[in-house]
Amino acid sequence: MKNYKLKIVIILGLLFSFSCEDYLDIAPESVLDQEEVFSTFDNAQGFVEEMYALVVDYGTAGHTFQDYIFGDDAYHAEAWKASGKIDRGQLDWWSGGSLSYLGTSDRVGGANENTNEQQARGRPRVWEASMQGIRKANTVLESEDLMIGLSQEEKNVILGQAYFFRGYFHFQVMKFWGRFPHIQEVFFGEVTIQRPDTYRESALSITEDFNKAIDLLPVNWDTEPYGRKTLGENAGRATKGAAYAFKGKNLLFAASPLMYFNNQPGIDTYTYDTELAEMAVDAFAGVLKLVDQGVYDFANANQYEEVFWKTPNNNMWPGLTPGAKELIFSAPGGHQLSAERFMSAGVPRSINGVSGSAMNSPTHNFIQNNFGMANGLSIEDDLSGQFGTPTYNPNRPFDNRDPRFYKWIVIDREVVGTKATIPNNHKNMQLYIGGIHRQNGSSITGYGYKKFYPVLEGEFHSNWNRIISNYVGMRIVMRVTDVYLMYAEALHASKGSTTAPGSYSLTAEQVINKIRARAGVGTINSSIVADNNKFMDELRRERAVELSYEAHRWVDIRRWGVAHLDKYRIKTALDFDKEWTFFDESVLVDRVCEYPKHYWLPFQANQTQFYEGFPQNPGW
Repeated sequence: MKNYKLKIVIILGLLFSFSCEDYLDIAPESVLDQEEVFSTFDNAQGFVEEMYALVVDYGTAGHTFQDYIFGDDAYHAEAWKASGKIDRGQLDWWSGGSLSYLGTSDRVGGANENTNEQQARGRPRVWEASMQGIRKANTVLESEDLMIGLSQEEKNVILGQAYFFRGYFHFQVMKFWGRFPHIQEVFFGEVTIQRPDTYRESALSITEDFNKAIDLLPVNWDTEPYGRKTLGENAGRATKGAAYAFKGKNLLFAASPLMYFNNQPGIDTYTYDTELAEMAVDAFAGVLKLVDQGVYDFANANQYEEVFWKTPNNNMWPGLTPGAKELIFSAPGGHQLSAERFMSAGVPRSINGVSGSAMNSPTHNFIQNNFGMANGLSIEDDLSGQFGTPTYNPNRPFDNRDPRFYKWIVIDREVVGTKATIPNNHKNMQLYIGGIHRQNGSSITGYGYKKFYPVLEGEFHSNWNRIISNYVGMRIVMRVTDVYLMYAEALHASKGSTTAPGSYSLTAEQVINKIRARAGVGTINSSIVADNNKFMDELRRERAVELSYEAHRWVDIRRWGVAHLDKYRIKTALDFDKEWTFFDESVLVDRVCEYPKHYWLPFQANQTQFYEGFPQNPGW
């Protein structure tokens, strides 16, 4: 084994709710011999720590702050932003861009992708971060024989983290760029590893990394001797639960229609790889058993804000308070203003008053197609008359909706605040055509969203009621509700809606109704449950609502093979007047999206020109 110099880094002030500085007594950035790095636990963990800083925070990693929603769910009028490039089908923009979490370079203070930078937009983006992370993980794994000064438990957790991150960073590349070789060595000089023929082959290979991580990682760092140095500050570290969750997600994605059809014609959105889906179910069951044991929570309706923004103080991650412990794994935070910009993304700038904020305008098409009625039906099914008297009135489109519509979507006439300090023209949302909150810097579509936005006792944070700095809103990378939804999808794809697997007790139908019961929404109609395709549609709609504005949607509509269809391609606004005498839908953009070209990002040209055996993605 070649011995070489390695940098070990203390990530100072970077991570909400856990600290790394107790691990090392050396300078924040030190260069040591490889043997010295892995001779003690503190040094080895110091080397591993940098991989946490390479986990990209989608919500704050772009220079344009809130431009992180790339699906059919939001719209920016500025065509130069990343979402505008994607709308126009210019997916090759990423390789020279610096304005998105998918870009290639940072835009902070002249620093060049510094993992010790507090702002996520100054740290490496997805491609570069993943390449660095894979190399660091392989460096750890090849150094196993050098770990002579570590106890077996310490050695296990060092190796477990490395296996987890090697799998995680490969998965990050694959969900955007497609099939990718499983790199299992530290390359020096020429790289000639072949690109696999199928996504399935890649996914099965990295599944072995997650299996090893499951075996080696603890359930809870706080209960382990090596974790007591940072007791109470270990949230966000790689654990057995995180490894189970990402193993399942990797397998579900590989089972999904886009990956199953492997870019070939004739893609069918209801056809999955049932073998991989069944394997995914068993992995997700490992997480759900931990939920049942109290390691994690399935937050109740009264504590749901604590999953997204309502923290005990402004130096703690959400999703950690008792009863609301949905956080399984997340990206590092560390910069309060960036968090505030993320939290305020769905509310007009004239109200939020947050410096540097920019609004995401939720699209009418996404809200209308997914946020259904209180009775549990989609608007389309409700209007069909097949399930009783319709409850949706096109002339009163905000009435009788799913309670989550009111909880997370900002609508016209909604009370912003009643305090005397708030100007009268800002006390209520004015999202109608010509309204003050539908002008430049405000909503383009007639809606906003408040999923991560502080609203206490009916009073919004505002420029005249400044409470946002008391909390930390963030997009959790992996949380419990996501696992329940992925479990249900994989289970339905493999066994149907009403059959439980051998690894866990709940059916897919029971999971969806469990989520709906929490929200106060009607259960799925039995005739929909009996129709496999209709149930899958309903399951996906539930995923769209529950994970709305958490940056899952663009990936989901691609892996389902539906992104090129009109329903997902055409973004619309809801136009109405102050008196609500009319409600019209208007087209904002007809996105450029062809299958299979716009389903994968293209690799940079130099990546595919190094050697034969690494072909470019189709259409590029």
